[in-house]
Amino acid sequence: MSDPAPAVGAARYALRLAYDGTPYDGWQTQPSGATVQDHVERALAGIAGHPVATVCAGRTDSGVHALAQVVHFESDAARPLAAWVRGTNALLPQGIAIQHALRVDAGFHARYGATRRAYTYLIHRGAQRHPLVATRAGWVFRPLDLARMAEAARALEGEHDFSSFRSSQCQAASPVRRMETLRLSERGALVVVDLCANAFLHHMVRNIVGALVWVGLGRRPPEWVRELLAARDRRLGAPTFAAQGLYLAGVEYPGVEALGTWPPLQAP
Repeated sequence: MSDPAPAVGAARYALRLAYDGTPYDGWQTQPSGATVQDHVERALAGIAGHPVATVCAGRTDSGVHALAQVVHFESDAARPLAAWVRGTNALLPQGIAIQHALRVDAGFHARYGATRRAYTYLIHRGAQRHPLVATRAGWVFRPLDLARMAEAARALEGEHDFSSFRSSQCQAASPVRRMETLRLSERGALVVVDLCANAFLHHMVRNIVGALVWVGLGRRPPEWVRELLAARDRRLGAPTFAAQGLYLAGVEYPGVEALGTWPPLQAP
């Protein structure tokens, strides 16, 4: 899907929004009309009084959540920034909410202007699934060795060809990405995986988490992740982990700090 052409004489706005991805068919618009983008564009159109097309920082899959998704759009409607936030929220379903609006210059681009992105993945450890986190975290019912997982994760930091961790449907021109941070921590029954990179490939985070979980379960040694990275072959990796635990946590735009997307917000 190509980006919308700039409207002549229209102002450009950036929005930071959060959503629970559980009930939606992902971000990108679909014929069903049941995606996050579909809901956001309908609500914005209700405030603008004309159709609105949005461009997002990252197209999240069905079930994936956002703490700080960013979109830009254009409108020639004279509306205060509060209308783009509170007015739009009044027209959105409960699972989606605009957090902040900012007028930006015509060169701002939510996708191509981003220099870093951050994701958080939550893993729930428990003998039984927990209904209150079932749609907010991936679930592992066997014990995980976090020390082994952290050792394996270190192999993925730096600039690498991440072909072994990209979806077969990934349309990125290059598999090379620069992983600045990959850290694991514990919060009670949750394992928190924080990742920051210049950009991510399709399913890259969920495939990394799947590999780390295999190491944590003892199915593979920590050095296997380094070998998998070098192999550049997705077929050798672990299964893609569940969408439910993934959160788009932050997007960096130099010079646009007022948008409030960096440093990354943390998942609850």
